[in-house]
Amino acid sequence: QVQLVESGGGLVQAGGSLRLSCAVSGNTFSFSAFGWYRQAPGQQRDLVATISSGGLTTYVESAKGRFTISRDNAKKMVYLQMNSLKPEDTAAYVCNQRRPLGGMTLEYWGQGTQVTVSS
Repeated sequence: QVQLVESGGGLVQAGGSLRLSCAVSGNTFSFSAFGWYRQAPGQQRDLVATISSGGLTTYVESAKGRFTISRDNAKKMVYLQMNSLKPEDTAAYVCNQRRPLGGMTLEYWGQGTQVTVSS
């Protein structure tokens, strides 16, 4: 059974850094793509960054140059290094796994970790 557990969130001042981690159980890690999403109160869930099974990364414009997504296949971990944090980065950050199965794509979600950036 696939389970995603995020950690690393917290309270940080503007300009600070945090490193989020996503621990993934199951045996589908190496051929899955992963993403980090965030959701602020009253807002929709937005994509922040993705990493493919081969390590290719994408970022939303607001994250470019500040955030770095990475993966460790041996440890079954996905990370989001966040630097130069801004108050508008405050949100619950959620890890997402997408894995192919036949002609479909299965998705799994973690519970999220809260990031609060004070001004």
